[in-house]
Amino acid sequence: MPTLPALFVSHGSPMMALEDGRARRFLASYAGELPRPRAILVASAHWETAAPRLTASAAPPTIHDFGGFPEALYRMRYPAPGEPALAERAADLLQAAGLAAALDPTRGLDHGAWIPLQLLYPAADIPIVQLSLQSHLGAAHHYAMGVALRPLRDEGVLVIGSGSASHNLTALDRRAGDTATPPPWVDAFDQWVADKVATADTAALLAWQAEAPYAHQNHPSDEHFLPLFVALGAGAPDAPGARIHHSHTYGALSMDAY
Repeated sequence: MPTLPALFVSHGSPMMALEDGRARRFLASYAGELPRPRAILVASAHWETAAPRLTASAAPPTIHDFGGFPEALYRMRYPAPGEPALAERAADLLQAAGLAAALDPTRGLDHGAWIPLQLLYPAADIPIVQLSLQSHLGAAHHYAMGVALRPLRDEGVLVIGSGSASHNLTALDRRAGDTATPPPWVDAFDQWVADKVATADTAALLAWQAEAPYAHQNHPSDEHFLPLFVALGAGAPDAPGARIHHSHTYGALSMDAY
């Protein structure tokens, strides 16, 4: 079985499940460029816990963790199976790396997980395990989680971090489509991240809050950027990564993927 890559995707607004756009079209086509995974482990910005937790349900429910959207969005389900054995394997890897991890037998898939996955794999026939974040522990902790989970890529598991390349919701123009020119502060941050990923400058990325231009303006809180570090850690060590999608929506919301 070929080694699978590690991915970071920007999941955007829940409306991406219903509305056309460049990021939606990218996700809907990208799975065809990958070997088919036997399972997926996804770290979403929308599940935070004190210590790492993994979904361990054989049939994780679809969580509609948002409000004020069209009724059609709440009727959507992503009935992919879970894989308790993968959850146990991931927990063992995290614990071996000194990271306390536990299983959650009832937690489902939040929209940071199921919305991009239903575009990547609409048949919902690949088992999914979701991993929680600990935003109070910062980038290095999430990078270490990714490193611990790296062996899964050789076991047919696609590791995905799902967040947002920029996430300042107070700066959005909700009338703007996905062809509007982003503000210069978003563009500068996007380019800095792309450059550091392409040159495998992990040290700079881990120090992003101090080194990246307009870091706080792009991420007033960091939970939507932390999934990048799970994917970065799970990737090949010291190897350059690649930006595989670049677009924006609502003016200031970067939809970059790596």
